[in-house]
Amino acid sequence: MTRRIGFVIHPGFQFLDVVGPTAAFEIASRYVPDGYALEILAPTAGMIASSSGLELAATTLDADGLDTIVVSGGQLVWDMAAFHTIVAWLKCVRPRRLASVCSGAFLLAEAGRLDGRSATTHWESTERFRRSYPRVRLEPDRIFTRDGDMWTSAGISAGIDLSLALIEDDHGPAIARLVAQQLVVHSRRPGGQSQFSGLLELGGQSGRFEALVAWVKASLAEPLTIEQLAEQAAMSPRNFARAFLREMGTTPAKAVEQLRLIAARDAVEAGLGSFDEIARRVGFKDAGRMRRAFLRVLGQPPQLLRRSLRATQ
Repeated sequence: MTRRIGFVIHPGFQFLDVVGPTAAFEIASRYVPDGYALEILAPTAGMIASSSGLELAATTLDADGLDTIVVSGGQLVWDMAAFHTIVAWLKCVRPRRLASVCSGAFLLAEAGRLDGRSATTHWESTERFRRSYPRVRLEPDRIFTRDGDMWTSAGISAGIDLSLALIEDDHGPAIARLVAQQLVVHSRRPGGQSQFSGLLELGGQSGRFEALVAWVKASLAEPLTIEQLAEQAAMSPRNFARAFLREMGTTPAKAVEQLRLIAARDAVEAGLGSFDEIARRVGFKDAGRMRRAFLRVLGQPPQLLRRSLRATQ
């Protein structure tokens, strides 16, 4: 059975929101012949310019026969007429699945399709999204979410993670893993993996906490209380907590946990010791606490991660 996937774009759309996912579905069709047929849709037919100036050819909005609709993000203010046309169309369509990449979640939310549902979007837009759509259960630190037939993903490259999850939903984990390998993706990231990890590695939006992050990474076995972090940053704990949240988009405690998870995940994947040894080395104290953190944030235990990696070797 061929599943038709419609990608909705608009003037100012983010190019990677579309070409990343389309590449994933195209590669999946190599392993599942005629698995997917891809279409680009827009409020008006013709060449549609992305935010970079690159263009894609689109046909007019038509949901007839579509299995899945994926709404791209981008600079929505470029053409508000297109925005309202897409929203009105989304209110009426009934495909098997609706999905969004990055700020495409704003279009789904504006159409009311995410009311009472879990969703995510790019970390930079989370406060505006939360204020605009209080009926949506926003999960700002997730790579992607699934709530029934509604799927949403975080910023830009997370559209590839979303696509791999959709492919796995259709054809199973083995096909999704093959696609990830062809895309030279290290591994398919579970939806619960924090989208803030890249920002943490950079030390925040301006790099203000780059030295602090480097110190934390070298001190993971320590308790790393907020008082310790504030002292290292030469700030009072209260001012530090506020500045850190503003700069990083997450709390110091969650950031420390994320850095511990990154270190633990890398050690698990590399086979660097037992789970108890890894847990102590990165500050989780024991394998049980590390396992609970993996389940809560990454959506899978370290044992499953190590087994799945061995299966691909």
